[in-house]
Amino acid sequence: MQLDLAQLAALSSAVTEGTFEAAARALNVTPSAVSQRIKALESTVGRVLLQRSKPVRATESGEAILLLARQIETLAGDAMRGLGDPDDPLADGAVGGRADLGVRTAPMRMPIAVNADSLATWILPALAGLASTMAFDLHREDQAHTTTLLREGTVMAAITAVAEPVQGCSSTLLGTMRYRPMASPAFAATWFPDGVTAEALARAPVVVFDRRDDLQDAYLRSRGSGGPAALDPPRHFVPASGDFVAAVRLGFGWGMVPDLQSDTPTGPEFVDLDPRGAIDVPLYWQQWQLHTRSLERLAAVIADAARRTLR
Repeated sequence: MQLDLAQLAALSSAVTEGTFEAAARALNVTPSAVSQRIKALESTVGRVLLQRSKPVRATESGEAILLLARQIETLAGDAMRGLGDPDDPLADGAVGGRADLGVRTAPMRMPIAVNADSLATWILPALAGLASTMAFDLHREDQAHTTTLLREGTVMAAITAVAEPVQGCSSTLLGTMRYRPMASPAFAATWFPDGVTAEALARAPVVVFDRRDDLQDAYLRSRGSGGPAALDPPRHFVPASGDFVAAVRLGFGWGMVPDLQSDTPTGPEFVDLDPRGAIDVPLYWQQWQLHTRSLERLAAVIADAARRTLR
C-alpha cells in the first residue's frame, strides 16, 4: 500500500484544526483539495478515517493512520533540522555540522498530554528553555487518562500515572507527587473537632477537581472501613488546579492537595487532616518510540526537571 504524504498531511491538519476550512488555511490549499485528499486516502486504505462532525474526529481506523501521519511529520521536521540552522539549537549546524546551508525551519510542533497539577507546578518552568525551538500544544487531562490521547495519536508524549506503555511508546518513571488531605484551620475545627472519623468524612464537604478525579474518593475508601456504608459527602467541583487549592484554602471543603501547591504541609493556611493519609501518585513519561533529536531533548529536559521536583 502506497500512502501519499500530502493526503496524510491533510488528515493530520483536519483533525488538528477541527475543520476542512481551517486545515486548508494551514496547508495553503482550498477546502475542496483537503476533502479530495482525505477521500483519496480513505479509498486507498478502504476505511472511513474521519467523522465529518464539528470538529472533525478520527474514526477508530483513522486513529491508526493519524498516528502514522503525525510520526511522519515529526521525522520530516527533524530531518529538516538535520540540514542545519546556525540559530537552531536542535540543528546539526548549531554544532558545526552544516550551518553554511542556512536552512531555517519553523519550531517543531510538540503536542503533549499533561495532568493539571503538573501543568500548574513544574512543567511550564521545565519547558521554558525549549519554547523558542518547539511549539508546544499542551493537552490538559487527568493523569489516569492521558494515555488515551497517546493511543489516538493526538499527542506524541504524555505525563501519565499508567506504567504500562501504550503500543509503540516507551515508558519511564519520573517520580511521584504526594497528595495530603488538607483543609483550612476554620474548616477543620468546624467539621473535624474530634479528628478524622468515618462519620465526619461522611458529612464534611469535599472539593473535587472534576468527575474523573478519584483522589478524594481513594482517601475516603481508605477511611470508610467500619464506618458509614457509603462515604458520599457533599462535593464542590472546581476544575482548575490553582482554583482547586484556593477553594480548599477558603474553606469550601477539604481536598487532596499536592505538596507542590501547599506553602507548607502544616501552616497557617492549611491543616493536614491526617498525616498518615498521604497518597503518592507515580508519574511516568510515555512517548513515541521515534529516535529524533527533538523528542530526545524534550525527554531529557522533563526527566531532569522531575528529578529536581518530584519525590
